[in-house]
Amino acid sequence: MGKNNWLPIVPVSFFGIVLGLCGLGGSWRAAHALWGTPALIGEAFMAAGALVWAAMLLLYVLKWSLARPAALEELCHPVQSGFIGLAGVATLLVSIAAAPYARGVAVALLLAGAAFTVGFGIWRTGDLWRGERDPAAATPVMYLPLVAGSFVTGTACGVLGFTDWGQLAFGAGLFSWLAMESVLLNRFQHGAALPPAQRPTLGIQLAPPVVGAVTYLSLTSDGPDIFAQALVGYGLLQLLLIARLLPWILRQPLSAAYWAFTFGLTALATSTLQLVERGASGALATLAPLLLALASGVVVLTSLHSLWQLASGRLLPKPA
Repeated sequence: MGKNNWLPIVPVSFFGIVLGLCGLGGSWRAAHALWGTPALIGEAFMAAGALVWAAMLLLYVLKWSLARPAALEELCHPVQSGFIGLAGVATLLVSIAAAPYARGVAVALLLAGAAFTVGFGIWRTGDLWRGERDPAAATPVMYLPLVAGSFVTGTACGVLGFTDWGQLAFGAGLFSWLAMESVLLNRFQHGAALPPAQRPTLGIQLAPPVVGAVTYLSLTSDGPDIFAQALVGYGLLQLLLIARLLPWILRQPLSAAYWAFTFGLTALATSTLQLVERGASGALATLAPLLLALASGVVVLTSLHSLWQLASGRLLPKPA
């Protein structure tokens, strides 16, 4: 930790905790709208996500001020640098959390989160386009700056009434996802196996279709059309593939890295609940409570494990 031994050097990937907590808050907001479950549940998770966001933002700014070599090392890393995009995504989710209570604050957070997301996403993708990159560095973390950033920007725009801007962001996220998906599937099938430490990032693979479905639903008001249901269907396929690979992924011991699973799971539950609220029946109505229970269980267990690691001094990686 260098000269600032008092400063915890928190990986920027820990912004993913905000995605899991706020994502589950969104799921329970959808459950409240559909079934009348207690509103307090969703708002409590949103508040927890906002508190983690504030702490992470402070620590990340301090890292750049007082531990710049660690921040620069992260920025230049071919995989870890993608997690920096989560700072903008987390800010956008907090804007959604704040929307029912303080519209002015929510809009300010939307503007800040979107500006960071676009700026960092363009900067990092420009570097990728230069080439000379090791194919082994291609992991689902690639989705975070542009795909997750664009989709969540679109969702926040839809929630706050900026539908025209949200539609543009949805298009940016959709086609970025489709382009990157082919690159990653080629790498998975023909490249070397992901090392154990990177295997939890496969949890991110679930997120694009279902986060995109949440965005699409936030920007439309019609019934449960086939496109939204198709996105959820592809998300369910990804969930089954991840379940198939779970014993292989779990060769990496449980750690904060497994928060990578939570945003996709919560978005799958949220999009399914929202479709049922709009009139979907049959398969989706059957799956909705099961997916909400799965997402809630995974987020709660991951939270408890992280709190236990924090209390025992094992949450943060050991300094080199």
